[in-house]
Amino acid sequence: MNLLTTLIAFGFALGSLIVVHEFGHYLAARLCNVKVLRFSVGFGRVVASRRYGKDGTEWALAAFPLGGYVKMLDEREGEVAEHDLARAFNRQSVYRRFVIVVAGPLANFLLAIFLYWVIFMHGVPGIKPVIGAVAPDSPAAQAQFAVGETITKIGPDAVLTWQDARWILLKHAVERGSVVLEVQNERAEIHLRSLDMSRLQAADFDGDFLRALGFARLQPPLPPVIGRVMPGGAAERSGLLANDEIIAVDRAPVQRWEQVVAAISASPQREVMLDIKRADTTLQVTVTPDAVIENAGRIGRIGVAARVDPVAMRQYLVEVHYSPWASFGKALERTWDTSIFSLRMLGKMMVGEVSLKNLSGPITIADYAGQSAQIGWISYLVFLALISISLGVLNLLPIPLLDGGHLMYYMLEIVKGSPVSIKAMEIGQQVGMGFLVLLMAFALYNDITRLFNG
Repeated sequence: MNLLTTLIAFGFALGSLIVVHEFGHYLAARLCNVKVLRFSVGFGRVVASRRYGKDGTEWALAAFPLGGYVKMLDEREGEVAEHDLARAFNRQSVYRRFVIVVAGPLANFLLAIFLYWVIFMHGVPGIKPVIGAVAPDSPAAQAQFAVGETITKIGPDAVLTWQDARWILLKHAVERGSVVLEVQNERAEIHLRSLDMSRLQAADFDGDFLRALGFARLQPPLPPVIGRVMPGGAAERSGLLANDEIIAVDRAPVQRWEQVVAAISASPQREVMLDIKRADTTLQVTVTPDAVIENAGRIGRIGVAARVDPVAMRQYLVEVHYSPWASFGKALERTWDTSIFSLRMLGKMMVGEVSLKNLSGPITIADYAGQSAQIGWISYLVFLALISISLGVLNLLPIPLLDGGHLMYYMLEIVKGSPVSIKAMEIGQQVGMGFLVLLMAFALYNDITRLFNG
């Protein structure tokens, strides 16, 4: 069922984002009176198609679904009838061609703005930014953060949830600088703490970088009772079930969930004996935790989640929502911030300041689609908005074959007063193809590595 959910969630996300992107090109072409021959979702052999409209535009579904295109009338790609010459793409002014090409990525940004607008109006559930355990000798410990303090501001930005804190800290962390945090303790006293992030390494961004900073979220005390068993994990393979109470790990008694997590994390790919209380029966189960790479180290995971008391958890949760107008402003801000941050991360990867492991391919994206869909529709909309922004940013990169490459040619044409030569464009396409193949190879390698690492 989880695999089916993942496939459906990924298919819907991929299909909808491609359609939105290509519809941006299509709509701009129609507004510029350019004849559209085909609107295709996917590349390669057409598996299904229908023709609609006075121009007989072919709406097609192709065999390879990771992309799409809008084919316009163009003298460079075939003969054009005399009466259609004025509607050929190559006959349009450079400014009209620019508008048609930029409309695809713009459609992705507009979709993200709309999704965030809906999300902020509905309300965003989150965890209050209350600090739990602070790791010794970490940047957080050196800044003297204490258990129970609530983060209220990071620099000039107000913080309402841990999600806010993580996003704002991430934007500062990639610069390896310092930032001042405002915190409030349990006696309502306000303190300012300067967090130095210069010690962060590229590998720290591969996992939960908040742990690399030394932060943990304050959570209610959890009993060592399994609430959920993840499909395909070591726990499921060993026969563990939801509602099993873990009373000992390798003969050492445990009273809290954190003790179980610590023992399992310290035992990657090593057999661990669990004493389990199931209903009125006590039994022993041997489980071998899968090895997972986190913060440049190997830890063990068996694929279980704790059973959480909703009443006890309620005091740690908050829902943030805004008026329609304020939501629109927040949506614009979030889309802009995410776009700029994506470009900065790409730049940091190119110079080696951020690991290339942060590149994700279709397998990881499909996994995120499935996970977000299972959490709830708000999480899935957030996922769609992020991927839509990523698609828009990627397509604007000045790489031949992408929209950004065409825009680069048009800007050169505006400067020099004549189109870029066909020979130069052919060379650019070969270079662009090589770069994109290399990029996809890195992304797929990261996907496969993540699969083997759990």
